[in-house]
Amino acid sequence: MITVRLREQINAYQERTGDRLTYAELARRTGLARATIETLASRTTYNTTLATVDKLCAALECGVGDLLDYAPDESS
Repeated sequence: MITVRLREQINAYQERTGDRLTYAELARRTGLARATIETLASRTTYNTTLATVDKLCAALECGVGDLLDYAPDESS
């Protein structure tokens, strides 16, 4: 299962830069809808696109591996 660690990366960005980053500001920087940002932050298993991942990584100045986490499904 792949999980999105958006909240963790928002916090990491804020610690690195000292800039407070709200969902609204992240939406403005990425061009994504605020609702998409909120969904990704609250539903870590949300199925998103690579284009969205790309925009988030650019805005948060992080790598894909920082934003996404993979763990095999228990049922596999």
